[in-house]
Amino acid sequence: MTIRILSASDVRAALPMPKAIDAMRHAYSQLSAGKAIAPPRQHISTDKGVTLIMPAHLPERSEFGIKVVSVYDDNPNLNLPRITATVLVLDPETGAPKAFMDGASLTAIRTGAGGGVAADLLARKDAKKVGLFGAGVQARTQLQAVMAVRDIKHVNLISRTQASAQRLAAEISEWTDAPKVNLVPTAQEVVADADIVICATTSSTPLFDGNDLQSGTHITAVGTFVPEKREVDTTTIRRANRIVVDSREACLEEAGDMIIPNAQIDAEIGEIVNGDKQGRESDDEITVFKSVGIAVQDAVAASAVLAEAEAKDFGIVVEMVQ
Repeated sequence: MTIRILSASDVRAALPMPKAIDAMRHAYSQLSAGKAIAPPRQHISTDKGVTLIMPAHLPERSEFGIKVVSVYDDNPNLNLPRITATVLVLDPETGAPKAFMDGASLTAIRTGAGGGVAADLLARKDAKKVGLFGAGVQARTQLQAVMAVRDIKHVNLISRTQASAQRLAAEISEWTDAPKVNLVPTAQEVVADADIVICATTSSTPLFDGNDLQSGTHITAVGTFVPEKREVDTTTIRRANRIVVDSREACLEEAGDMIIPNAQIDAEIGEIVNGDKQGRESDDEITVFKSVGIAVQDAVAASAVLAEAEAKDFGIVVEMVQ
């Protein structure tokens, strides 16, 4: 029995954003159609941190994976990342492990791609301006995903530190078909003329005043995933014509953006993919997509990575039984 070990660079090479967006359409579709087995994530705490275990199986395409994410606040003192993640791909026919891969890069890509699916279904077709909160890994992949589905020309960026905003702006300038990036000092300037607003921060309180949104704006919020924190204020939720989530069950349990204002969820994104619910119906609508991340995304993304890795011989193949 062999297992393929894939590094972060292998994962990134195997899963370019357009391919990841297609994979997330499938993942969301299967979840909302009731064709995925995805138990609630399990939390296991130790004295130093917490580990989350996220399994999922999608029988239609034999996608089967388990992600393990650990959050240990003292790790930076040991020169280790605060958050570590790995994904194990299993063979649903035998239960044997097929691949073991870096989970941080996979999570970044699949979460960004989920935002790309939402932007494709909910943002105006002529959207060109993005308001971006955050300058970390998720801000990068969310913007890359939006650029894959819309012709983005301008980005108004704000981050907790000016240095991180400057680094991201410099990086974006080197991308193919790079939009113009403006570093702005206030949240109002981020959202005032934005067609798409991306919230990708660790903030525990709302990032902007919903009264500053223009009609027709689409908002994607991915940064918070606990009931007591939110990036989007109650005004935004009340003004929104359509509120869409990755998973009703998960968001009603974990998403402060939905729980605190008692948001009325209109649809799961997979229901729109499947044609069971409407997406954007007019250019004047304000739409919101809230994602807390779900295990089906990891299982589908990891299966896509493994298929490409096998085709192109990425990674290292290890003999497990000798």
